[in-house]
Amino acid sequence: MPTVISLEHLFMKFGERKILQDINFSVEEGEFIAILGPNGAGKSTLLKLLLGLYKPSSGKIFILGKEPRRGNSDIGYAPQHRMLEADLAIRARDVVGFGLDGNKWGIALPSKQRTQKIERVLREVGIFHIADMPVGKLSGGQQQLLLIAQALLTDPKILLLDEPLSNIDIAHGQKVISLLTKISRERKITILLVTHDINPLLSVVSRVVYLVHGQCVSGKPEEVITSEKLSRLYGTSIEVIKTKGRLFVIGEEAS
Repeated sequence: MPTVISLEHLFMKFGERKILQDINFSVEEGEFIAILGPNGAGKSTLLKLLLGLYKPSSGKIFILGKEPRRGNSDIGYAPQHRMLEADLAIRARDVVGFGLDGNKWGIALPSKQRTQKIERVLREVGIFHIADMPVGKLSGGQQQLLLIAQALLTDPKILLLDEPLSNIDIAHGQKVISLLTKISRERKITILLVTHDINPLLSVVSRVVYLVHGQCVSGKPEEVITSEKLSRLYGTSIEVIKTKGRLFVIGEEAS
């Protein structure tokens, strides 16, 4: 499969604070990858570098063979979700529409093509029935699905998701995972998903990228999430316990 993302000797720092140090990995078309690590490890920073929102301190990044740039329609992005105010009256379909025109001033003029695009992704993520509801009245899980629908609106080749499973309950989390698995398969889209907990994703991801102290290791979950690998990455004793199909990391930095 062709390579869609490539990072070569990537360094990123803010002032004297080193965030990422000599990061090297590539992503192939259609892969579903989980990005793991404690708070402050650089997970969200990595996504913003891929989006062209940050410039690396040194090293190279290639997205579909080109350097990252802002507003690349080949990349869909769903930021970390925060619950919207209950009295926010804007309609769900209008929030999704920001994926087409959210970077423009003023109110977008209605058109048949625009409406069809919005309604198509609302149906794809299974929330067409709430299209005209005020977003403030929706559950956290429904609001998360809106962000995913918004990210899919330009038919991207790459989907970047920042903590899409946080702030939603287990049932909605499973719905999001099932949806992303279906999208990955049907659209043949590449997905990079930032998460703190790999367990809900163990059966669906092709690889993980684990970031700690600015360093990273990548591979299949059973290859990366081991006591030996993580102890080396953290620079301290880490124990990985496997039980009932789940992984537990003991001794990990607070996150």
